[in-house]
Amino acid sequence: MIAAQAKLVYHLNKYYNEKCQSRKAAISKTIREVCKVVSDVLKEVEVQEPRFISSLNEMDNRFEGLEVISPTEFEVVLYLNQMGVFNFVDDGSLPGCAVLKLSDGRKRSMSLWVEFITASGYLSARKIRSRFQTLVAQAVDKCSYRDVVKMIADTSEVKLRIRDRYVVQITPAFKCTGIWPRSAAHWPMPHVPWPGPNRVAEVKAEGFNLLSKECYSLNGKQSSAESDAWVLQFAEAENRLLLGGCRKKCLSLLKTLRDRHLELPGQPLNNYHMKTLVSYECEKHPRESDWDENCLGDRLNGILLQLISCLQCRRCPHYFLPSLDLFQGKPHSGLENAAKQTWRMAREILTNPKSLEKL
Repeated sequence: MIAAQAKLVYHLNKYYNEKCQSRKAAISKTIREVCKVVSDVLKEVEVQEPRFISSLNEMDNRFEGLEVISPTEFEVVLYLNQMGVFNFVDDGSLPGCAVLKLSDGRKRSMSLWVEFITASGYLSARKIRSRFQTLVAQAVDKCSYRDVVKMIADTSEVKLRIRDRYVVQITPAFKCTGIWPRSAAHWPMPHVPWPGPNRVAEVKAEGFNLLSKECYSLNGKQSSAESDAWVLQFAEAENRLLLGGCRKKCLSLLKTLRDRHLELPGQPLNNYHMKTLVSYECEKHPRESDWDENCLGDRLNGILLQLISCLQCRRCPHYFLPSLDLFQGKPHSGLENAAKQTWRMAREILTNPKSLEKL
């Protein structure tokens, strides 16, 4: 048994060093190329409208606010200033979303975003995004990369296609640090020993982002309050949870396997599903020793089996907001297809670790 485990870990490490590292290098190169173009567009936006200041800064070889959705798809979060005069309200009526309401009607004129406040005192995510979309469209025509970048029409999101190869969504957002949303108040679960109290405090201090984007949990029932709502996002908190042991390596393996074998019609699976399942696996295996390098094979198998189960049940709960289903709106045929493909892959890895050389 131990020999089989060691053999699997050996082949996974080999796969990581060859395939995952080259994937990382290729994506880093793409990010540099994409960020050059996006920065140029945002510089033009800022000239027209100083309230939209580019926050796409490079720190320690990574760009703040940039998420990799797939090797050709990225999201850049543009952090806005001055949320001060608004109260953050998430009463559970809009799953995965919250609203920003003026704390006092008399403060309306003090807000930097005065013309985006609705009659009932909400800061409208949709109105801000609509204005931002207009500015980006103008900036694309003026920027020095105008030959290689174009706006993607037929969406209320701000999306750019670069060199006909990459898609980048730019999302206005507010960073909320030092508070934690009520809708995630159940976390951490009292009966789960992971993460420890120090890590919990760090994660909660990271806070969350409020994004101006279409909330897929509300699709089809957009009332005005809902289109004014902001989407909750926990990127930094999630990254902090995955520090230590072989957690990040495990996620890197899963992303690489996804890119190579689970890029399927209907886009049933993305990197975020993988990240979410790694967090759930951490709860199931709370001891640090469960994440030693020699457990890499067990953890990967556990996550792949959990993924198959989620795909078959057609439900993948968000880690911090479990009432939110990350498979909502995905075509059932796509999820079924992904379940079969994941099962084939998991069986191959488990029965013949050497097969990783071909995967």
